[in-house]
Amino acid sequence: MSIKVFVYDDSLPRRESLKALIEASDGLEYCGEAPECSNADDDMELAQPNVVLMDIHMPGVNGIEGLKRIRKKFPSVRILMQTVFDDSDMVFESIRNGANGYILKKDSPARIVEAIKEVNEGGAVMNPGIAQKVLSYFSPRKNDNTLTAREVEVLQLLAEGNSYKMAAAQLDISFHTVNTHVKKIYEKLHVQSLGEAIAYYYRHIG
Repeated sequence: MSIKVFVYDDSLPRRESLKALIEASDGLEYCGEAPECSNADDDMELAQPNVVLMDIHMPGVNGIEGLKRIRKKFPSVRILMQTVFDDSDMVFESIRNGANGYILKKDSPARIVEAIKEVNEGGAVMNPGIAQKVLSYFSPRKNDNTLTAREVEVLQLLAEGNSYKMAAAQLDISFHTVNTHVKKIYEKLHVQSLGEAIAYYYRHIG
C-alpha cells in the first residue's frame, strides 16, 4: 500500500519538484498540495495523507501553526518539517509541538524519500546538523536506569546522523528492533524526542 504524501510549500517550483520526486518513487503517492495552511483541516479530511511534508516559512498560516492544527485533529498523520536553513528556534518549536522529523530542503532527493518512509514507519528523522543545534535546548534528565550495550550502540549511531534503517544495517538487526530499542531509550532517559536522546548522549556518553 502506497504512502500518501501531502506537501505544504509556498514555492510552486518546489511543490512541482517534490511532486515529481514522490510520483517517481516506489511506494509513495502524491495526494495533494497547498501554498500555506489556512485550510489544513479540510486538506487532511479530503486527502487523508499518511505523511505531510511541511514547509516552515510560508505566508498566511505558516508551518508551525499548520503543525499544531493537524496534530490537534489528525494525530495519526506523520509530519516532516522542512526548511532552507537550520533555524534553532524553529527546530525547537517544531519538536515541542509534535513534529515527527525535520529535514533541510537542500537534503538529497534520496534522503527526502528515505525520511518520508522512515517517519511513516514510526521513526524519527533529524538532519545531523540540526541535531547539533537542538542540544542547547535540552537539559540532561536524571537517568534512573542504565542503558544496555546495544541501546548505547543504537543511540550512538543515531547521534552520528544515521537513520533508523542505516543503524539497523550497521548492527545487522531489523528496523523494528531499532525502533523498539529507541522506545526503551526514551523510557529509561525520561525523554520524549530523538533530539533529547541525542542531547543526553553527547552530554553523558559520547
